[in-house]
Amino acid sequence: MFDHSRARFEELVRSVLERAARLGATAASTDVSESSGLSVNVRKGKVETIEQTRDKGLGVTVYVGTRRGHASTSDFGERAVADTVKAAFEIARFTGEDPCAGLPEPDTLARAPRDLDLFHPWTIEADEAIELARRIEAAAFAVSPAIANSEGASVSASHGHFVSANSLGFVGGYPYSRHSIACAPIARRGRAMQRDDWYSSSRHAARLADPEALGRYAAERALARLGATKLASRKVPVLFESPLACGLLGHFVQAASGTSLYRKASFLLDALGKDVFAPHLDVDEDPLQPGEFGSTPFDDEGVATAPRCVVSAGVLGGWFLSTYTARKLGMRSTGNAGGAHHLRLSSRRTAPDDDLPAMLRKLGTGLFVTELLGHGVNGVTGDYSRGASGYWVEHGRIVHPVEEITIAGNLKDMYRGIVAVGADEVLRGTRRCGSVLIERMAIAG
Repeated sequence: MFDHSRARFEELVRSVLERAARLGATAASTDVSESSGLSVNVRKGKVETIEQTRDKGLGVTVYVGTRRGHASTSDFGERAVADTVKAAFEIARFTGEDPCAGLPEPDTLARAPRDLDLFHPWTIEADEAIELARRIEAAAFAVSPAIANSEGASVSASHGHFVSANSLGFVGGYPYSRHSIACAPIARRGRAMQRDDWYSSSRHAARLADPEALGRYAAERALARLGATKLASRKVPVLFESPLACGLLGHFVQAASGTSLYRKASFLLDALGKDVFAPHLDVDEDPLQPGEFGSTPFDDEGVATAPRCVVSAGVLGGWFLSTYTARKLGMRSTGNAGGAHHLRLSSRRTAPDDDLPAMLRKLGTGLFVTELLGHGVNGVTGDYSRGASGYWVEHGRIVHPVEEITIAGNLKDMYRGIVAVGADEVLRGTRRCGSVLIERMAIAG
């Protein structure tokens, strides 16, 4: 599956650090990686694309005092590696000084990183992947004659491994995998057409959703959207479907990131230790969950990760900081170089039976949002305005689909106005969340 062994990668990173020291670097870090993948897409039973990828790369960051230089190459030959280290060193010599630049504090680095079960190879061949994609799409078409078209079904399998090291003695790396299946059917009734999709992803192919069930569910979602209408402008409770609720968590991460904070481009400035969410809510980060996306024993700088409660009972208890952004803020790294790890938004009020029907009953009369369009989120002010579609709900029951509307509010008010979080959790990217009910938002029809 890989052209290079872990031992070869460790040999490469050692040679890079030695070359940097010989040139006169005061400190250096490097990473080397390799990945491979297969992706196929089938539309109406015919193969549209087959992509097989194989990539590799080596990057080196050199420090001369507080000056920093970086260079990279995809050639692992001795001459190319030497030239790359030299290029990084020359950049560092002539770039401006930055007192916050440098390697992490030695006591923050990971020692003997643990195995988190992140690598599960899927040795699927192209012909097998094509057949699997056809099964998914065929299951969608079989749901109803109204499923008249498709944007296709896809299957992908990807694998990689890497080793990172720095001149403070840190060396770490591991193999990883990511696999997914997806389907995007199109429903038609007369001149009206609606599209929807669904996907499943996992590090382990055996944990992907049943292919036929996924195809049927994607088709049912598309069919349910037929007959969508607009709504008159009003203010009502809004229920975000689980995948969209994960996006709300993503906006929080962006606002709580060190880069946004030291640039004073966040609506959460000076919010540490204050109420940010409703008092029944927690946001937990657990990078040590075995087998999960977002799990890692160390961040992109080699800083050790650990479980923590970012928000407890609505109160913001921490930021997402790298070594550099922490120094800019006069703080210590939180082990988030490269971003947030495995995050979960939860409510202390959620019951095990708070599935989607239960959340619709809690919504009562209002809007159930299943798709968002556009990028109308202002990270500085928290103003939120997105195109949306979904379903109008009355007395806890879906009445009809809606489209071509806009929902608006402010994230500060929206987070504090979260009434409930469902038990219908999904994982999207590195964020896990159930459906989220917000007390009131403005709808423009």
